[in-house]
Amino acid sequence: MTTYTLTLAHLYPEQMNIYGDRGNIITLAQRCAWRGIALRVLPVGPGDRVDWMDVDLAFFGGGQDSSQALIANDFVQRQAAPLRPAIEDGLVLLTICGGYQLLGHYFLTHAGEKLPGAALLDLYTVGGTKRLIGNSVVEWDSSANAQSKTHLVGFENHSGRTYGGAGVRSLGRALVGSGNNGEDGTGGAVYRNTYGCYLHGSLLPKNPQLADHLITLAMARRYGSAAAALAPLDDALELRAQRGMLTRLGAR
Repeated sequence: MTTYTLTLAHLYPEQMNIYGDRGNIITLAQRCAWRGIALRVLPVGPGDRVDWMDVDLAFFGGGQDSSQALIANDFVQRQAAPLRPAIEDGLVLLTICGGYQLLGHYFLTHAGEKLPGAALLDLYTVGGTKRLIGNSVVEWDSSANAQSKTHLVGFENHSGRTYGGAGVRSLGRALVGSGNNGEDGTGGAVYRNTYGCYLHGSLLPKNPQLADHLITLAMARRYGSAAAALAPLDDALELRAQRGMLTRLGAR
């Protein structure tokens, strides 16, 4: 029997782990384990060097503003340059909230200070005086087939308003909540195999479809399309909870 191993880099787990974002790592590890896939988790802290071409999956969560300020320069100055070719090569990267913002060109604070980002995604963020808080639903087009759509549920809590440029496409349409900015109806952004959004919750335990999509992409990149055909799991409880939240929010 063929044994598969994937490597996941967890960016700044001590500083950027708010609203239970670590649950995304737990979900990926468990859904891999149930299929006999070993997931090696590599914590990446300030000052660490990473061979990003050896990484299959990466996660960059959200944090308090003070924590984000502590790691922002390290990420932009140390990780951005080596991370760029890996993203272009198809590294599977999920970013939430602060991590999502730092991938963009800049963050313009409500006081007018422009903080540089990594410019890995064609987007920018403008700080607002009012936080956008509450349950969220994004209608995610999960394939090239426009008929195949999945409703992603999560919880948002952010003051930044993010705007995407021509170099990214929206993850989906914000059905409930503010999405990227509360203005244009978009929720999240996608570039190649890089995904960003404001969905805490944690995101992946609530949305096993997205978790498996990310694992599939990573397996295909590392081992080829045949290995990427994941064995189905019994997600009855997860999907029941997801449907319950969608019904409660009037998104079904």
